[in-house]
Amino acid sequence: MDIPEDLISLERAAEEQRARLAGLDGEEFEAQQRAWQEAAQAARAAIADHAAAGGLSVVAVEKAVHRAVRQAEEDPAG
Repeated sequence: MDIPEDLISLERAAEEQRARLAGLDGEEFEAQQRAWQEAAQAARAAIADHAAAGGLSVVAVEKAVHRAVRQAEEDPAG
């Protein structure tokens, strides 16, 4: 499945926001959790839109996006 770069970027941004939760607590944690949730929602919405436009399964597109993000992390040279 061909995954557009914008979906990969959105998912990567959500994961970066999630990673920033480490070590935070109190109000800082809550603020960062909101940032993560907003980024994750943006990624999910874009995935759903892409799936609908292509007549694809949202779950299949989401799995493909996650796989593409992991592969990019494992091989940053591309």
